[in-house]
Amino acid sequence: MGGSAVREVDVCVVGLGPTGRALAHRAMRAGLSVTAIDPRPDRLWPPTFSCWVDELPDWLPPGAIATTIPAPTVWTTTEHRIDRPYCVLSKPGLREALPLDDAAVVAGRASRVDAHEVELADGTVHIAATVFDTRGLPALGRRRAASAHGVFVDAETAAPMVGAGEGLLLDWRPENGAGPDEPPSFLYAVPLGDGTVIFEETSLGLRGGMPQRELRRRTLNRLAAHGIRLTGAEPSEAAHYPLDQPPPRKGEARALPFGSRGGMMHPCTGYSVAGSLALVDTAVTALQRGRDPIAALWPRRARLVYWMRTRGLYGLGRLTTEQSIAMFDAFFSASPRGRRALLSAHDDYTALGAVLFNTVAHTWPFHWRYDLVGWTNRNRWLDYGFDQAPVSAARR
Repeated sequence: MGGSAVREVDVCVVGLGPTGRALAHRAMRAGLSVTAIDPRPDRLWPPTFSCWVDELPDWLPPGAIATTIPAPTVWTTTEHRIDRPYCVLSKPGLREALPLDDAAVVAGRASRVDAHEVELADGTVHIAATVFDTRGLPALGRRRAASAHGVFVDAETAAPMVGAGEGLLLDWRPENGAGPDEPPSFLYAVPLGDGTVIFEETSLGLRGGMPQRELRRRTLNRLAAHGIRLTGAEPSEAAHYPLDQPPPRKGEARALPFGSRGGMMHPCTGYSVAGSLALVDTAVTALQRGRDPIAALWPRRARLVYWMRTRGLYGLGRLTTEQSIAMFDAFFSASPRGRRALLSAHDDYTALGAVLFNTVAHTWPFHWRYDLVGWTNRNRWLDYGFDQAPVSAARR
């Protein structure tokens, strides 16, 4: 190969998205020698990151938050105000909060990532006692997906739908032009703290995901329903990734996957950054104590929580719009602990089991529960072709 080997360090982190950068930063702060590798280590991350405020670790400074929504809104058949502060992260602020001044930062693309070695495209081999692979998710294929198309609109134009301090986490109002025989989607809309609001039509659980052109059409339909007309020059962003990336097994003789690559992508919501940040110190502490980080990150109760959430993902992926609204109506009537168990908690399996059971039990009409648990219509939407979708009134 003609490359050279670099001296061994304690930790090598491959991939410097928010999760990888946080892992490298906290390992460095703990006194471990760190090498961090990324093709473009100085690039500011493209996606928008948001989360519940109480999910963030205590060590993250306030400057990492761009804006906070005290009580975001969910629309089902009625309006639900969620009394739990929600925030959008500041990408420059988050990066500034995670300096790598004492780490060796390498600009390079990994061609081989093993348990103790990382080989770059130029043949250089970096050696470490522990290698973390935080490069994000593999290709989607036909896996169950999160798909979203977001349009950035200035706050004044967005005001008829989202005012200052407001946010729509899930908007299921029938305004996106989708017919009853088309796969469902909802709107996510939050202010970003920079004078703009993102309106993002989102689909969860479909195999292979929903095409961007369909999501954009639905986004524009919703905005038009509230009198919001766009110029066409507004910036946009796209998201399209699998939701069913499993946790790693203990004792695997390879690099340790962490973040969304390591099972920390929430199967029911598509969130991963805050949950991964909250687990960074668990991994670092395990290394310091000579323990297996996978065992520390994924005890049996956390694996059970992941398994139960994947059952929820499968349910989401086969519901109609009406059924989705009924299911979320039931879910958002649950206790704060129950909602938190599904949306955030890493290992609260008892509360999660209870809220999943109660959500199914309170979804109405009764026979829709069979779809939710997979006794009927298990493969609904599996071979749905968006190019042959029925023409709804909004498309004419």
